[in-house]
Amino acid sequence: MNLNVFFKLVEIQTKLASLFPFIIGVLFSQYYFDQIKWSHTIIFFLGMIVFDMCTTAINNYMDFRKAKNDTYKYETNIVGQAGLSDKTVQVLIYAMIGFAMIVGIYLSIKTGWLLLIMGGLCCLIGIFYTFGPVPLSRMPLGEIFSGVTMGLGIFLITVYINTYDLGFFFLSLKDWQFNLVGDLRQLIPVGLASLPMIFTIANIMLANNLCDLDEDITNHRYTLPYYIGRKNGIKLFNILMYSCYLVILVGVLFKVYHPIMLIVLLTLPLVIKNVKAFSAKQVKRETFVISIKNLVIFNTAQIIGLVASILLK
Repeated sequence: MNLNVFFKLVEIQTKLASLFPFIIGVLFSQYYFDQIKWSHTIIFFLGMIVFDMCTTAINNYMDFRKAKNDTYKYETNIVGQAGLSDKTVQVLIYAMIGFAMIVGIYLSIKTGWLLLIMGGLCCLIGIFYTFGPVPLSRMPLGEIFSGVTMGLGIFLITVYINTYDLGFFFLSLKDWQFNLVGDLRQLIPVGLASLPMIFTIANIMLANNLCDLDEDITNHRYTLPYYIGRKNGIKLFNILMYSCYLVILVGVLFKVYHPIMLIVLLTLPLVIKNVKAFSAKQVKRETFVISIKNLVIFNTAQIIGLVASILLK
């Protein structure tokens, strides 16, 4: 397997979906909590990106194994297209899972066992997204699990590993007894700040499922658009994207964000244009990329706003 095939297997171009929650989590930790722990942050980044690649490899491998359509199996799916053996793909997947586990255990020892629970849940969802007799991706749950796992999970873990010593969200274990501490005054702002990532990441999955609706049905893959219909799926795509701007407005109003974050509103005309284009046509090779563009546009604006907020603060 050469590097080009590996990048296609793990769909390296889609890693932006996990990169943005991570970067925004780091910046939010600095702005809202006034601290960053760089060693933990760098180690977590390595484990996160490797596990993200792992889940995509599992996704492509299981899609290949379960495919009913030979054209998709041997011409579209990278496993069949590149003639990869089961053993090669399986060894690669196990190696990436092993690396992510080592990182997770190390950081849990350093920051607290709550990380092991949060990370473990995210990993289980990631693995069973396409693995098992009834994978999550073949149910009308993909948008929810991808959005929450990556948009909230990565963001929350990033904030946690930088702020665990503040104790606003912490699990202590002593003499077989545990104590979970949570301060809603801190957790609610963190949850609010995660919503734009949840929505934009969910929209990538939704756009993918809308574009692949007919092909998915032939492969016995019944995703959310199959159940709610293409028209309602497009409406949901619109609602999720525009809700991101509402979150910023609410965040500024309740002083979660600095008013400079309203700079994000400058992206609205471009996003409106993109959303209209996708609403008019859902074709994988032509308009699916719009969901990724929207994620990049909106979250890049968030990053700029948070950097400016840190400097002004």
